[in-house]
Amino acid sequence: MTTRIFAPTRREVLAGVGASAAGLIAGGAGPAITAQLALQARPATLALRPGLPATPVWELAAVSHLGDVRLKRGDRCEVVFRNDLPVPLAPVWYGLNGPAASDPLRGRAPTPPDATETSIISISNAGTLLADFRLFEDGLKQPARPLPIIAAEANRVTVDRDVVLLIEEWRLRPDGTALPPGQDPKDTTALYTINGRTSFELSAAADERLRLRFINGSQRSVLAMKLENYEVQLVALDGQPAEPFPARNGALVLAPGARADAFVDAAASAPFLLHDGKEARQVGSLLVSGKPERRVPLTPPQPLPANNLPDRLDLKGALRFDVALGAPDTGWTRPANFSTSSAPAFRTKAGRTVVLALKNPAPVTTVFHLHGHHFRLLDKLDDGWKPYWLDTLAIEPGQTHRIAFAAASPGRWLIESVVTDWAAPRLVRWYAVE
Repeated sequence: MTTRIFAPTRREVLAGVGASAAGLIAGGAGPAITAQLALQARPATLALRPGLPATPVWELAAVSHLGDVRLKRGDRCEVVFRNDLPVPLAPVWYGLNGPAASDPLRGRAPTPPDATETSIISISNAGTLLADFRLFEDGLKQPARPLPIIAAEANRVTVDRDVVLLIEEWRLRPDGTALPPGQDPKDTTALYTINGRTSFELSAAADERLRLRFINGSQRSVLAMKLENYEVQLVALDGQPAEPFPARNGALVLAPGARADAFVDAAASAPFLLHDGKEARQVGSLLVSGKPERRVPLTPPQPLPANNLPDRLDLKGALRFDVALGAPDTGWTRPANFSTSSAPAFRTKAGRTVVLALKNPAPVTTVFHLHGHHFRLLDKLDDGWKPYWLDTLAIEPGQTHRIAFAAASPGRWLIESVVTDWAAPRLVRWYAVE
């Protein structure tokens, strides 16, 4: 196994000792395990070309679950990860807050081929999560499929169906093989799937209320999804609840890795349309059958239970930092070269509000992801924020967006930057909460 690169601060060491002591005082090794998840990195195939041989890919699969992976908020989950691929890998969780997320670049060495490792993940918040290998894409021989993970609310949400829609982007060579991200896509064809299918069909009965969990599992493209002729009510973004609001023009715009939960009341069959910035295409259909049978009309969607994020942020007393995304000579590096011995992008004391001015100097849209915390997107005048939380943000060429978050989780956390170009490298830095 490769050497761990994590060098804890004195505060982090003391915090770890305190947690261990608390577990011993309680008469055990810590809180009881309430869930188990067996993950496997393995080869797979997808039928991306009708009538032709299936395309070889890699995937992160949950071998312990049939169908969707569903955990619960508050679970302490034992994760057993088996790597059956020829390169070192580790699953990276998107959407979890707090130190239990275990970013492998800062705290864990990746798992070698033909090896198994066990870790404990605390599911601190309900929402739509994602686990994948994108931090290890420099070593991927095939594009790798991510794994959606549902962290259910403590109390059941009133819907008839809860459906994951994983949108993925592929670049196919003329011989039918798929190109991993970070390489020149010359002579390839762009292709999109929902849940691994080039033509996805979702069946529903008339008047069913559907909770659709849209996930942009693509690696580079900002995508817009639309269910034609439907009003789509957004209820959560990036795994965090939002006050329900209608999607603008009925379309959900998602950066790579972003998630959006929406309520849809099935009324009539309609196509799922995807727009990649160049053209719109049909990628699936909602097929509605039967006649409405409800005696009581559906009420407007209610907010999902909160995840204990702060109601207010202290912008006046905030620490403020400028971060140029992917700018040369500013500390950004490929994940394969990352080390916490490099200078952090910024440092903050736990409990402070942090405001980041994110500048995109690139001539194309750049995507930013914050690990360890969710943030608010600030208004242009810094006098308020959008009424939702995010962990991923697409920033247009030459633009600067300001975000704010409460630094609640001590530790060393990653930030990511990647240009929306298939050949562009993924870059990382880190920040410290002390």
